[in-house]
Amino acid sequence: MTRLGDLERAVMDVLWDTVPARSDGVTVREVADALAGRELAYTTVMTVLDRLAGKGMVQREREGRAWRYRAAASREAHIAQLMLDALDLGGSRDAALVRFARSVTGTEADVLRAALAAEATTTSGTKGPDSDGLTGRIEALPADRAARPDRAGEGAER
Repeated sequence: MTRLGDLERAVMDVLWDTVPARSDGVTVREVADALAGRELAYTTVMTVLDRLAGKGMVQREREGRAWRYRAAASREAHIAQLMLDALDLGGSRDAALVRFARSVTGTEADVLRAALAAEATTTSGTKGPDSDGLTGRIEALPADRAARPDRAGEGAER
């Protein structure tokens, strides 16, 4: 999966934050208006959206003379794919996974454990994919690292 540049990420953030409520997507003008603080030309936003469509990051549909855009996948799916791609960079996947697991907060570790348990029971055919309320627990996680508590010494606590 392609990593996004700063402007591509800003455009994708607009799509991820705006489009779920609007299933028909957004126009270039609407994206440009949402990025008004960056003082971008309309044609710059149009070019970025066109390139994102070429990369498969956005879907677009013709509406008259304009296009309507929406993200091809959720933000969470994109991030998960980036994480999987990072594991493929080389070295030991197992070592990288262990290192990652030791770096997450207690709440995040609980979410990972619940997801693994749900996956195990789903593959055995006894439960549905979200029968334990996992989605709600994932959405309750802090939005960014700044909201997380200090991690000093956490590894020994798990």
